[in-house]
Amino acid sequence: MTTTAESPVASQRVADVLATRILSGEIAPGARIKQDEIATEFGISRIPVREALRILEVRGLVTLLANAGARAVTLSSREMEITYEIRERLEPFLLADSIPNLTDNDLIEMGQIKEQLDAATDVDEFLALNRRFHWTAFRGNTSPLLAQEVERFWDMTQNYRRAYARLVLQDAERMAIMRAERDLLMGSIQRRELD
Repeated sequence: MTTTAESPVASQRVADVLATRILSGEIAPGARIKQDEIATEFGISRIPVREALRILEVRGLVTLLANAGARAVTLSSREMEITYEIRERLEPFLLADSIPNLTDNDLIEMGQIKEQLDAATDVDEFLALNRRFHWTAFRGNTSPLLAQEVERFWDMTQNYRRAYARLVLQDAERMAIMRAERDLLMGSIQRRELD
């Protein structure tokens, strides 16, 4: 079966590229995303671009407003607090669901990622490794819906984590605290402690 540039595949391809740009900070929080410019860049009509923006809205990366277009999501301080409180409640459920299904190879991989993470000095490398570490821990989950919601909150807070990572990488004391927390988490996962 062949696909055209106007197929759902095109919408997903555009959504993937825009998501990467938003998560990397190339598209800043609050920045306007112009449908016609994206359509021109990809050589497609605005229809799959609109669908791509809807995909990103569901992921929590874009805000769509009638007659105002699309903007990369930006959160107020209060919205950020609420989002982190939600993450603090959901992620332990996802981790507890995952831990019994993690293999020894998963734990070895987590240990290797943790070593790289402990040595990371670049913000982008740190963020990528941090995400891999946690999502390897979540790999054994049996609840795709819960995993999808947790990922949505991770995506929504990516720019906040980027700003915090910059601070941590410049502050030995904060870095030591973060490493100690990761050590505790890793130890609990290795011992299969669900509490």
